[in-house]
Amino acid sequence: MSTIIKNGNIATSEKLLKGDIYIEDGIIVDIGENIQRDSDNIIDASNMYVVPGGVDVHTHLNLHTGSAVAVDDFYTGTVAAAFGGTTSIVDHIGFGPQGCSLKHQIDVYHGYADNKAVVDYGFHGVIQHVDDHIINEMKYIVEKEGVTSFKIYLTYDFKLEDQDILRTMKRLGELGAVTAVHCENDGILNYFRNFYLSREMKSPIYHALSRPEEAEEEAVNRMITLASLAGNAPLYIVHDSTAKAAKLIENAKKNKRNVFGETCPQYLFLDETLYNKPDNEGLKYIMSPPLRKKFNQDILWKYIENGTLDVVATDHCPFNFNKEKQYGIGDFSKCPNGAPGIETRLPLLFSEGVMKKRISINKFVDITSTKPAKIFGLYPKKGDIKIGSDADIVIIDPKKNMTIKNDMLHENVDYTCYENFELQGYPVITMSRGEVIVENGQFKGKKGRGKFIRRSVSKV
Repeated sequence: MSTIIKNGNIATSEKLLKGDIYIEDGIIVDIGENIQRDSDNIIDASNMYVVPGGVDVHTHLNLHTGSAVAVDDFYTGTVAAAFGGTTSIVDHIGFGPQGCSLKHQIDVYHGYADNKAVVDYGFHGVIQHVDDHIINEMKYIVEKEGVTSFKIYLTYDFKLEDQDILRTMKRLGELGAVTAVHCENDGILNYFRNFYLSREMKSPIYHALSRPEEAEEEAVNRMITLASLAGNAPLYIVHDSTAKAAKLIENAKKNKRNVFGETCPQYLFLDETLYNKPDNEGLKYIMSPPLRKKFNQDILWKYIENGTLDVVATDHCPFNFNKEKQYGIGDFSKCPNGAPGIETRLPLLFSEGVMKKRISINKFVDITSTKPAKIFGLYPKKGDIKIGSDADIVIIDPKKNMTIKNDMLHENVDYTCYENFELQGYPVITMSRGEVIVENGQFKGKKGRGKFIRRSVSKV
């Protein structure tokens, strides 16, 4: 099967050129002007941007929180991803039984994803305790399972203490694997949560107030220090929500620390005033870290532009407002943490970033595709338009105006945080390994066509 994409504005993280792309058997085999080859399909991309498929390295599909289960599984979640122009995901697997091996949860997630996903997928391991067995198992997971990044938490039930974090980072660094960290100081969170709950301050705004910026800032600073002590081990800060934390990442990069920063659309477009919406609608925005004061947004955009923040991912973790989120009525602490966003990431960043000239089209490609692919070992098969790469390609029509409505989206959830956002530009074709899986609002893929990606170590 062969396809030519003709006359597109082909954008990579490094350049923009007008030309054609020739695809054969799912692989890009030629890029140039006026390619003359026989092909089974011709796609006219005149006046449109042709970009690498999005790589979302922070999703939570099938996540079990204890009180609730995320309502997108690996089928519905990856269908929504495809409609939004994302062609690869790396999912953060959830906690398993106490004392379980690293492989236990990887096997569980293969059961969730295999024969269900419609785009290609990988997993981040999760480390919920540390002992000799876990340390020794890491090599097998990296080299044999193709899972080359692991997440640790500084809060929640399976949080790690600093000595175990240091041990983990050191071993993963030796293996070339990345440690991803949810950075919030657990002691600060517990103190303020108990402070507000004991005083019957339980509405959604107290979710934000009980998780202050300083809790994130302190944790980021501590993790940068520990990673340095672990031999400058690769450190990936997930969902940076504050200017203060981003400044620490900027300083660490200047000091040649091997640290990467991620933020998410919710921290670029939404702010903590939403927790005060009437009719309990503030529950929709309960996520961790919480939404912050609006001034952070412009500063985070600047940190994206200057390369401090390497990636914009989603932290997609959806729960229905009319069901699971209602657990938080009368007590914010009982509301499951998380919000949807896997489908709206690229459209939002293209419209608000590229079309409003906050970032270039090249930076857009870098933060949504190329850099996450490089950091997490998917590159060069994913994350670029180059000869030999998988033909994971998205065509964006910059003249297609859309107003986001939940009923137009494909996420399996009853709300979107971006209702009535007006967008300029929208994906019209999504290709995965040369196959058109979404075209002009129609799904053309099939359940289970997505392949598990055995990742290499970081390319950065």
